[in-house]
Amino acid sequence: MASSSSAQAPSKPSQPPPGKPVPPPPGTYVVQIPKDQIYRYPPPENSHKFDKYSKKKPRRSCCCRCLCWTVGLLLVLIILAGVAAGVLYLVFRPESPDYTVDDLEIRGVNLTSSSPISPRIDVTVRARNPNDKIGIYYERGSSVNVFYNGVNLCNGVLPAFYQPSNNLTVFKTALRGSDIVLSNGVHSALVTQQRNGRVPLRLNLEAPVKIKIGAVKTWKINFKVKCDLTVDKLTAESKIVSKDCDYSVKLW
Repeated sequence: MASSSSAQAPSKPSQPPPGKPVPPPPGTYVVQIPKDQIYRYPPPENSHKFDKYSKKKPRRSCCCRCLCWTVGLLLVLIILAGVAAGVLYLVFRPESPDYTVDDLEIRGVNLTSSSPISPRIDVTVRARNPNDKIGIYYERGSSVNVFYNGVNLCNGVLPAFYQPSNNLTVFKTALRGSDIVLSNGVHSALVTQQRNGRVPLRLNLEAPVKIKIGAVKTWKINFKVKCDLTVDKLTAESKIVSKDCDYSVKLW
């Protein structure tokens, strides 16, 4: 008996039915988004923002760099100037010059009447430069004024000259005033003080100078001298009873 029809090939095992999805734990929400709404790239309306932020590199502005360089350069210059000043001080050992008023010759002050006066005062000034390696150039443009109780009695200028190191110079300068009107109170006080032999005066002196350090001359420096003087009388034979002089320097 012929065998039955050819043996049938074994069939593939059937796939088990897919299991049911595991429900999320209580209190959890699942948001499902369609695939057509998920983008790998930003939407067209935000593409320019994406390009802007993706290409942006942190960098300092030009103004910030310039400011940093300027501040650094100034600090270097200040340090160098300080070092140079220290070296100059150690080498030259500068000392302050000394000024005093030696004599006043007063004429033209007639207090017997209330008429205007025209004072003429010759002032003798003693200037001492104690420095070993520093000279002083007294330039033109100086001024000398004598005041009594705020009233400018006369004025003049200093001679222009060079004072070498370790030098004492005595010079006389002529001061002139014209038609000075004294109020009754000022006139009366001046008469009383002259009678008592103590007339207070103020002398203000200002002059531009240049300092010579070695072979180098500085820019013009303004110095001021203020002297509170007391004389016994307002004549050519007047004598200075007391004096107190002080000075200041303006570098710029």
